[in-house]
Amino acid sequence: MNNLDYIKAIQLLQDVATENGFLASAENTSNYKRVWARDGVICGLSALASGNEKLILTFKNTLNTLADHQHNIGTIPSNVLVSENKFEVSYGGLAGRVDAVTWYIIGVCQYAFYEKDTDFLAKHEPNIEKCLSLLDAWEFNNKHLLYVPLSGNWADEYITDGYVLYDQLLRLWALRSYNHFIKKSVLSNKIENITNQIILNFTPKAVGEKFHERAYNAIEFASYMPCSFSPSGYKSPFDAFANSLALLLNIGSNEFQNTILEFSNALAAETHLGLLPAFWPPVFENDEYWSLLKNNCKYEFRNHPYEFHNGGSWTMVNGFFGMALVEKSQTKKAHLILKSIEAANAKDNYSFYENFNTNTQEPNGVAFCAWSAAATILVHQSLHTNFKLLL
Repeated sequence: MNNLDYIKAIQLLQDVATENGFLASAENTSNYKRVWARDGVICGLSALASGNEKLILTFKNTLNTLADHQHNIGTIPSNVLVSENKFEVSYGGLAGRVDAVTWYIIGVCQYAFYEKDTDFLAKHEPNIEKCLSLLDAWEFNNKHLLYVPLSGNWADEYITDGYVLYDQLLRLWALRSYNHFIKKSVLSNKIENITNQIILNFTPKAVGEKFHERAYNAIEFASYMPCSFSPSGYKSPFDAFANSLALLLNIGSNEFQNTILEFSNALAAETHLGLLPAFWPPVFENDEYWSLLKNNCKYEFRNHPYEFHNGGSWTMVNGFFGMALVEKSQTKKAHLILKSIEAANAKDNYSFYENFNTNTQEPNGVAFCAWSAAATILVHQSLHTNFKLLL
C-alpha cells in the first residue's frame, strides 16, 4: 500500500504502542502518556481494521490493562498510567466517565470477534458482567436509559447531562456485541427495551410513553436526534458522534435516518474543513447554556465558540461518520469525508491534531493524537477492504 496518509496513520499508532496498550498521544504531554479506555479502544478498532499484528496485540494489551484495574464495583478506568517510576489509575476527573465502561465491553467483543478468540472473551466475561451490573445501577429508575452526570463522557467539558444520547447508543452497541457471543434472553430483552426507549425519547412523532412527556412535546425536533435530556428538559445541539452511532446501529426509521444523513452531509460541506463539528451550533456568550459551559472546566477554559466540543471539528468523530456513510452505501460521500480527514491530519507535516477551530481551521489541543490517526485507518479500510464493525 502506497497511500502516504494511511502509512503515516499506521506509523503514529506504532509510535504510541506500548506493552501496556495504546497511549493517547505521541506528544510529550503527561496526561496523554497513558492508556485511555475510549482512546485505546478506538485505536484498537483501527488496529483490527489494519490487520497489523503488532497493533492488534497492543489492542489486546490495552484491554487487559483496563480489566486489571477495574474498580471492585465495576468501573473501568478512564485512564491508567504505568511507567517505571509511577503508577496511577483514574476513573474520571470532575465526574466519573460512563463511556469508559461501554467502550471496554465493545473493545473486548470486537477483538474476540475479529481474532476468533472466544477464550479471550471468556477471560473477560467476569469483568463484563460487573460492567453490566453497574450500567443497570446507573439507570437509577430501572427504565432502561443511563443517567449520565455532567462531564461524564468524552465531551467532558460540554453541556450534555442526564439521558445523553451518545451513552445510550454505546451501551446498546456494547450489549449487542456481547450478546453476539452469549445469546441470553435477558440480554436480548434489554437490547430491545433500550432500543425502544431511544426511539421513543430521541426521535420525532414516536408513539408511546416518554420519560418526560412535557419536555418531549415542547421540543421542536430538528433533522437529527437531540444530544440529551434531563428533568429540566431537552438540549438540542447536533451531536455528530451520537448521530453517527445511531446511523451505524440503524436506529430509527429509514426516513429519519435519511434526514440525519442529509443534514450531516450538508453541514460538513458547508465548513471550511469539510468535516462535521462535534457539536453544532456553537454556544456563544449570550446563549442560555454559556454559564454552564464556561464553568465546566477543571483547568483552563477551552470551549471557545468553534473550538473543542463547542463547535470544534475532530477527525476522530468524522471517522465514525465516514464509517456510517459506508454502512449506508454512500461511498462517494465517505470518500469526501476521508479526504477531509486526511487533509486535516496532514496539517503541519502530519501532526494529527486533536481538533480544529471550525471557523479558522486552526488546530487545537494535542498533536500526534492517536485516535486522529485511527480515523484515517477506519474509514480507509471500510472503503477499501471488507472491514465492518460488529454492530
